[in-house]
Amino acid sequence: MQVRKLVVILIIGALAGSAFFVYRNLRSGSGERGQSVWAFLTNPASQSELVIPAGARCGEAPFVFPTEGLVGFIWDDSFRPGHRHAGIDIFAGTGVGVTPVYAAYSGYLTRQVDWKSSLIVRIPSDPLNPGQQIWTYYTHMADPNGNSTIAPDFPPGTDEVFVEAGTLLGYQGNYSGTPGSPVGVHLHFSVVKDDGFGRYLNELEIDNTLDPSPYLGLRLNAHQNPDQIPTCAGQ
Repeated sequence: MQVRKLVVILIIGALAGSAFFVYRNLRSGSGERGQSVWAFLTNPASQSELVIPAGARCGEAPFVFPTEGLVGFIWDDSFRPGHRHAGIDIFAGTGVGVTPVYAAYSGYLTRQVDWKSSLIVRIPSDPLNPGQQIWTYYTHMADPNGNSTIAPDFPPGTDEVFVEAGTLLGYQGNYSGTPGSPVGVHLHFSVVKDDGFGRYLNELEIDNTLDPSPYLGLRLNAHQNPDQIPTCAGQ
């Protein structure tokens, strides 16, 4: 009974952290989309029609959806003055380490020695721009203290390990990079440009990333979709 109570407390705490993360972003101008995320996190069943399954392919898009969840914040959303979100945030409405994360496209996986919650996958030839190298970035896969929820197949220091699309990479977490200061349970996913010399650019700068919309077949550009939750056509 005590174990069951502890599990319930941990889940409630994780969801509360997610709610705070969304509340903070709501206050920073995330608009109607942010309010939908808030409603989902407080009652996932109320927005279940907006959840995209892991592995789903929207239309003829080259990437599969990397994790189950609702796409809460998208590319070029702004949470504060001067901020531009360089990827998308996918919320499952579950606790840390519960919802699996999968490779969206085949490529070569790297995890730097000091990365607690992040992975990056090199795609030698962009499926939308053949011959151009790109990278897919996955992060927040750890608990609030930085205990990783990345699959044990990819320990720190993993370098250029080939993974097929659909390979289990880990589980959604809420690590912010600062121990004890969680961001809310979700996956942050982005498509990162190559520097032209075989290395990825700094993902924190939006100009170093690509609009993920055509890769996932979803309306993921905040300028083109200012307030709606993206869903697959016909979902």
